[in-house]
Amino acid sequence: MSEPLPDPFEFMKTLWNPMGLPMPGMVAPTLDIDAVEKKIADLKSVENWLNLNLNMLRLSIQGLEMQRNTLTAMKAMQSAPADAAAQAGKNPFPDPAAWWSMMQAAAGAAAAKPADVKPVEAAPAKTKPK
Repeated sequence: MSEPLPDPFEFMKTLWNPMGLPMPGMVAPTLDIDAVEKKIADLKSVENWLNLNLNMLRLSIQGLEMQRNTLTAMKAMQSAPADAAAQAGKNPFPDPAAWWSMMQAAAGAAAAKPADVKPVEAAPAKTKPK
């Protein structure tokens, strides 16, 4: 006659579990407390392992970011001497005579200043009221 109808549970099992491994929740939950505690301990150890790997990944990222920042700073420092060498070719004081006269004027003003200042007169001493 005709083929028997496929079992819907078998269809769902093959749909959800193509590798044929037992799937949790598809079977009745266990009533054994020791088995549940063992599963909790296993899952906590997996959680700790994943946290350890996550922390190591974060440290690796931070180390690479520090390395990138260091390399960027070193490249900036390497270009700074080239810029300084280019600036050294330019004289900041194009006319040395103008600089010398400015320094002489400043020295003359500093020497003339004490003669112009009047000495401060001593303030009268305060007397105590009787």
